[in-house]
Amino acid sequence: MLIRYKKSFDKIAMGLLSFMPDEKDLKKLQQTKNLYETEENWQLFLWKEDDDIIGLIGVVVNDDRVEIQHISVNPSYRDQGIGKSMVKALKQLYEEKEVIPNKYIVDFFHKCNEKEDRS
Repeated sequence: MLIRYKKSFDKIAMGLLSFMPDEKDLKKLQQTKNLYETEENWQLFLWKEDDDIIGLIGVVVNDDRVEIQHISVNPSYRDQGIGKSMVKALKQLYEEKEVIPNKYIVDFFHKCNEKEDRS
């Protein structure tokens, strides 16, 4: 289930964001998290299953499109379709807008769409 980021999820969000290749540096990581906390069009969502938060997806929302900036899954839960589920839930949440990937996650995004087309 996709839930909106709240300040109380700060540490888990930082941990999940740190799995992104461009977010290894602590200063960069804090700047990114700050964008999600201060910029109205930057939205961060967490993926919760049972009582555990196991994934994260961050987007920039514009007038007609939603661009995925970050997507991360706890390594213990990878290869179980969590990322695909997050993308699908995001598309449902923003069904009136086009959901697109940024250049860092474009390959993953297209893999999600291929699997969706086969379903």
